[in-house]
Amino acid sequence: MLQPAQVQLFVLASLALLVVPGPAVLYIVARSVSQGRLAGVVSAAGVQVGASVHIVAAALGLSAALLSSALAFNVVKYLGAAYLVYLGVRQWLAREAANDETTVQPESLRRIFAQGIVVNVLNPKTALFFFAFLPQFVDPMQGNIALQVLLLGLLFVALAIINDGIYAMLAGSLGNWLRSNRRFWMGQRLFAGAVYIGLGVTTALSGSNNR
Repeated sequence: MLQPAQVQLFVLASLALLVVPGPAVLYIVARSVSQGRLAGVVSAAGVQVGASVHIVAAALGLSAALLSSALAFNVVKYLGAAYLVYLGVRQWLAREAANDETTVQPESLRRIFAQGIVVNVLNPKTALFFFAFLPQFVDPMQGNIALQVLLLGLLFVALAIINDGIYAMLAGSLGNWLRSNRRFWMGQRLFAGAVYIGLGVTTALSGSNNR
């Protein structure tokens, strides 16, 4: 079982990583700015469900198998990159179709949640992150290694939900204020699309960054 000192060190290390915005946070911020706080919170929940998939995989040793296969890694990487670029292009096309009198049609919360899951499940950097990070805090002398990885991963997800929720609330509040500005209303989809496409390109070109 996990020891208090082990958990404390893990929490401190996790918080140090979480407060620095990474691709997942940028995705959540883009959602919040374009559609409001609730959409950002829902996207954060989806992202962390996706992270949970990688945590379970890490606990079962599947992440190691994925990372040992260059072909599997590249397939997942480029699928994730293509999906992000698709989201960005769709944002841009929706912006072009809108006119000054048209209200932006929001995505359903169910769809936003599902997109968050897909974005993180198809992000091999998440698998690499958990595969490299979690084992550092596992003590073989404390019993079942897979259970330790699972518990530490779930603790990380809980911390991430709080952290990402704060980002979502702040970005959503800023978005609500900016949406009263006509210029921002015209440019918000361009911004969100650029973020999604940028994340897609980053995913395709990078190898081992954090979230």
